[in-house]
Amino acid sequence: MARLILHPGRPDERVFELREGANTIGRTRQNDVFVLHKSLSRQHARLVVDGERFEIEDLGSKNGTFVDGERVERRVLGGTHQVKCGDVVFRFVTGVERIPAVADEPTRPTLVYDVGQDPATRSLDQMLAARQPTESGTALNLRGSLDGERTQEKLQILLKVSEVLSSPAPLDEVLGRVLDLAFRILDIDRGTVVLCEGTDLRTAASRSRSDPSSDGSENDRSLTGYSNSVVRWVLGRGVAALFRDTANDPRLVGSKSILRQSIRASMCAPLRARDRLLGVLYVDNLTRPDRFTEEDLEFVSAFANQAAISIDNAMLRDELADQAVARNTLMRFFPPTSVDAIMSSGASLEAIEAEATILFCDISGFTELSSRLQPKDVIALLNRYFPVMSDIVFHHEGTLEKYIGDALLAVWGVPMTREDDAVRAVAAAVDMQRAMVELNDVLALDEPLRIHVGINSGRVAAGNIGSKQLLQYATIGDATNVAARVCGAAGPGEILVDEATVQRLGEPAWPLTALPPFRVKGKSAPLALYRLRYDD
Repeated sequence: MARLILHPGRPDERVFELREGANTIGRTRQNDVFVLHKSLSRQHARLVVDGERFEIEDLGSKNGTFVDGERVERRVLGGTHQVKCGDVVFRFVTGVERIPAVADEPTRPTLVYDVGQDPATRSLDQMLAARQPTESGTALNLRGSLDGERTQEKLQILLKVSEVLSSPAPLDEVLGRVLDLAFRILDIDRGTVVLCEGTDLRTAASRSRSDPSSDGSENDRSLTGYSNSVVRWVLGRGVAALFRDTANDPRLVGSKSILRQSIRASMCAPLRARDRLLGVLYVDNLTRPDRFTEEDLEFVSAFANQAAISIDNAMLRDELADQAVARNTLMRFFPPTSVDAIMSSGASLEAIEAEATILFCDISGFTELSSRLQPKDVIALLNRYFPVMSDIVFHHEGTLEKYIGDALLAVWGVPMTREDDAVRAVAAAVDMQRAMVELNDVLALDEPLRIHVGINSGRVAAGNIGSKQLLQYATIGDATNVAARVCGAAGPGEILVDEATVQRLGEPAWPLTALPPFRVKGKSAPLALYRLRYDD
């Protein structure tokens, strides 16, 4: 859905729904968007809707077509823009529900201040200097009374706001600073930051002057909160708005939240950063209509622009921190290439069933060896041994599932599947055996360490298991249990593989010797095992 809105938020607002295909704009009735204005050409511009793609094209008009202040011949649109044809200014919006127009003009008009697509397009100096004298008192806590004094003081306050909000902090702390500043600067009863999460709205922070410690929780809703009608109105149009008398404003007819919360006046401004609508900043007064003025609205709009940048930076920092934690967690189990694939694709690590090849590796005679060493020496030995083995697993794109004492369990086929998973597992086993030669030279033990490896293929359930405090990526199933049994059947320096793995190898790179049928606990039929001769 896409629309052009003429005079957004004013009583004479006109909304032009854009149909699929070409929509012409001009001053004659033959146009889809018809506005009788001398600055428009007969056919001034064309706006083409092609599914989710929107493009505007100037049709050789005399006074030009502008998008966000820049003259264009052709421009692709997306999100929200200011579109100016001659001297006629529209608001182009997509993907938001239309807010019904109201025929009756409010007794006290709703003031609207268009913050634009890019807050930087309107300088604070120009905005503050543009204030007109108001009949009623402002809610700004300013000492000066003359226009020049107030303009200078507001600019100084906004510079201080920028300084306070510029220091890095977590999102919750930034939201607290925003509301703290709002209450210091403005005479308001309540303030709320509402953030957009997809199609839903979330009360991210809320505060009441009568109870500064309130946090917007269910127990505090009588003190904190916001008008859903006001917030939806602002989000739907992408503009900041002042509702002088919410109870009697025809545009808010039927709003239960206004009646229930006794809201008398309110202001709401979009929080927009990097061409993205983050949410809104909402403030209100519960005792006096006409408490806010246009001067207040302009200030809140500028304040919201600065707050949005700080909130966006905090959200980005939190997102990067979460990604770093997630990456570090994944790096415990998966090779870097798999981590990159999981992170970029957003692949789920929830439980799945899949075919996999499982490798168990054990140090031969480790129980007897550890009985001769001090505990700290055993740990030092394993800390030399495991990094070598895990590097080999990752080199062959395997998943390092866990260490069990001196044993290592690795899996190929989950969460990333490759046609040659079995080949990779066998190659890793060979590299493990060969790496023991160099590792023994480094360890210089009385007797060299030897390992035995068992490989089995079959169907497993794989995914994250555990609690929020400790998650473990694991494979569960008969195939995993059998792999441990195959490893137990192997002798020092041996690699044993099962029949299913051999079938997946195709033409094996190493000779295989069939062994007598091997019986394992829990299996009625014996296993067909093969010894892989990696030294041949």
